[in-house]
Amino acid sequence: MLLRAVIVDDEPVARKVIKEYLEDIEFLELAGMAENPLKADALLGSGQVDLLFLDINMPKLSGIEFLRASAGRFYQPMVIITTAYAEYALDGFELDVVDYLVKPFSFERFLRACNKARSKYGERVLPAAGQKADHFFVKCDGSLVKVLYEELEYVEAMTNYIVLHTRARPLIVYLTMKGVLAHLPAGRFVKVHKSFIVNKDRIKSIRGNVLQLGAAEVPVSQHYFESAMQEILRDRVLKRE
Repeated sequence: MLLRAVIVDDEPVARKVIKEYLEDIEFLELAGMAENPLKADALLGSGQVDLLFLDINMPKLSGIEFLRASAGRFYQPMVIITTAYAEYALDGFELDVVDYLVKPFSFERFLRACNKARSKYGERVLPAAGQKADHFFVKCDGSLVKVLYEELEYVEAMTNYIVLHTRARPLIVYLTMKGVLAHLPAGRFVKVHKSFIVNKDRIKSIRGNVLQLGAAEVPVSQHYFESAMQEILRDRVLKRE
């Protein structure tokens, strides 16, 4: 699943930072940038944009004013507000934004917001489309091989190829991590390392930064640790009262 994103910010430096962050996230694709909402309006109204990174304090029309003016549209992309002003957070959440980032924000905080958007997109779009797919096909050893989501334990990136580790056997395929992640169900698979995507249902235990998936062990990198743990655990850890 690939989310097409647009950046709207009147500050060139802010657009550059968000663009660089966005390009490091496998499930995001930059669809365009604009210095104010009016210049991005045609693109946003096309129905081809899934996620909007929106500044608040801009000339002519603020981000909040733009969201209020767009409230009646048939199709609206998800919105992550990126601003230097924390005092507008309540206004933003009243307009159903996915997250509210106060500048300057770290890559980890940005990634956490994007993961929220990815999960929300899966909840909103896939059921609406009636998608019942439980598998995909990949070309391996000259044949098209069917891979069930429930049978895929984890994905591992090697130098020039990736390995799909299924319950039956590993499949070596000449794809990219970004391409595979775009076709995996949001909320079921999570990227925990630049070289690993795991099926959350196959995780048996967690020790430190290592995930145990049956006989296999998968490391969680420091870069992805907080967002990955939040996605995997989702407040399901029982504690003594």
